[in-house]
Parts: sequence; structure tokens; C-alpha cells
Amino acid sequence: MPDHFSFEVEAAGPAGRAGVLQTPHGAVKTPAFMPVATQAAVKLLAPEELEAAGTSIVVANAYHLYLRPGVEVVAGVGGLHRFMSWPHAILSDSGGFQIHSLAPLREVDDDGVTFRSHVDGQLLRLTPELATDIQRDLGADLIMAFDYCTSYPTSRREAEKAVALTTAWAARCRAAHDSPSQKLLGIVQGAVFEDLRERSAAQLVEMDFFGYAIGGLSVGEEPAQTAAYAAFTASLLPEHKIRYLMGVGRPEDIAPAVTAGVDMFDCVVPTREGRHGTALTAEGRINLRQSPHRNDDRPVDAECGCYTCRRFSRAYLRHLFLAGEHLAGRLVSIHNLYYLHGFVARLREKIMPEKN
Repeated sequence: MPDHFSFEVEAAGPAGRAGVLQTPHGAVKTPAFMPVATQAAVKLLAPEELEAAGTSIVVANAYHLYLRPGVEVVAGVGGLHRFMSWPHAILSDSGGFQIHSLAPLREVDDDGVTFRSHVDGQLLRLTPELATDIQRDLGADLIMAFDYCTSYPTSRREAEKAVALTTAWAARCRAAHDSPSQKLLGIVQGAVFEDLRERSAAQLVEMDFFGYAIGGLSVGEEPAQTAAYAAFTASLLPEHKIRYLMGVGRPEDIAPAVTAGVDMFDCVVPTREGRHGTALTAEGRINLRQSPHRNDDRPVDAECGCYTCRRFSRAYLRHLFLAGEHLAGRLVSIHNLYYLHGFVARLREKIMPEKN
């Protein structure tokens, strides 16, 4: 497949920057929110519903798909796009964060990670080369270098270890990356230590990745810290490369990151909160399970054009939740994604120059 990748910044200013990411599976206008399709599916939602909500790119997880159904199954049917019937862009995470979250089940050394599967307890080994090969075979458009992530709080010694391993592993991923139909992104680590983030960014930028992710944040620190360190890290990255803040999906966290020059975000928040009855609106979060909505005939958001708000009342949604109907979570997830994509689109509009 020819190289159909590019990233262009169309406008930039105090409100952030707006661009277009071109991939072999379509264009992505940035800033962009990416719903999480961990197991090759965004929970409860069909591809058509994602499209209707405004989704142009999703995030799949290499670690989870490696465990089940297995890379050979996905590759055997032609790759992730065909497997999950998603014709648009896909980014795959390398599994570094998932390995991090399995701390009691894993052992890290310079070469890679030995861990026990959370599915069946099988002892497995993951190296930067294997993580790259897995993502190649899955067939995502954008793939991530294998990194070492820390929690918050963490010691400086542990943060230094994360930077050293992430840099060494990124170089190995770069060497192993051999697919012209994919682009590889590096991940900046450094926790809440600015000098370590400077070191990590400088080392990765020297390797000249297609783009760069801001990692090691949204792992337990306060939102103000996330915003500050995301902005600091973004300032260290090349202006002509895509910037991706990992694990951030609340509107109040996305807005300052966009102002700081970040282009892409991913998080389970809109669908997870939707499944539990929380709707995102311009006035804040609404808990649809609460009794004030028992007789409320209004839509979730009168200004919203999503399928849920066009068809259903708050009273009906509350009834579905209390009755244990899965449709409830599906309908609110549709609304939340529609709302969040619209929120990000409005941020983009503020950045783009007005047309005469």
C-alpha cells in the first residue's frame, strides 16, 4: 500500500491548533477524540452508531487482542478494519499501559516484560519487537512504540527507569517497524519531573517518529497536574508532528490540552459513564438514575441532535437503567460520544480562521 499518511497544521493560535491527519483509511480532523475499542469494539456500539456520532478514528488494544482472539485470527480475516467492520482510521496501543496495570502479574527487565495473562494465567513474554510485530499483523493505521509507564505518585528513580526503558524500547520498535502501510508513534514518559520529560522528548524526537504521544499522565494525579505536564510536554514536541495525549476524555481535561497544542485524545470515559447512567452536557454531568428524572419528558440535551436526544426522554432512560435494560447504556453512550465529538469540533472552530 502506498504511503497515504500526512499531518498538516491548518491553523494555530492562542486557542490551540487545528489540522488534518491523512491515513489510508480516511482523513481525521484535529483536534480529535478517539473512542476506545479495546477488544475491537467500542462497548455496546455498532460501527454505524460510531459514524453517526462523528467518529473518524478509534483506538484498539494490541495486548488484549493478542490474548484473544489471537493475532492470527485477526490477520487471517484481513486485519482489524475488516475484522471489526470499521472502514475508517484505527490506532493500536502497544499494550504498555496494560502491562503496567498488571503489576502483580508481571516482571520487567531490560529486554521486555514477562507476565501472566489476566485471562487464563498463562506465562507470556512481550518485547518491543513482538509488540511491533503484533500491531503490524493487526493492521492498524497508527501503531505505538512499546513503553514503560509509571503510576502516580512515583519516585524519581522509577521515573528515570521508565524514561530509560521507554527510550531503549522505542529505538528497538523503530528498528523492527517494517510496514509501509503503518506509521509508528513514540511515547514520552517522565512522570511529574520536567527534566525527565525533557530528556525523554529529546531522545524520541531524535529518532524522528511520525508523531508523539504524551504518556505517564492521567494515572492518578490531579487534573491540574495533568494539564500542566501535558502542556509542558507538548511544548517540547515538533510543531509539524501529531501530538497525542493518552487516557484523557473529559471535556474539562481536553479543553486545556487543546489550548496547549495537543491534537488527539482517547479515553473510555464517555462510554463508561454512559453505561452507568451519566450523560455529558454543556451544563455538566447529569445522573439519569436519580429520582428527579422520573417524570422528566425532556431529552438529555435539548440542543443535541443525536439519535438518543431526538427520540427519548430522560424519564424513559431512567426507567431503562432501573429496569436493568442494556439499551439504557447504549443510548447514553451514543449521546456522550456525539456530545464529546461536538465539543471537540467546537474547539476546532475557535481555532480555524473565520471564512469571509
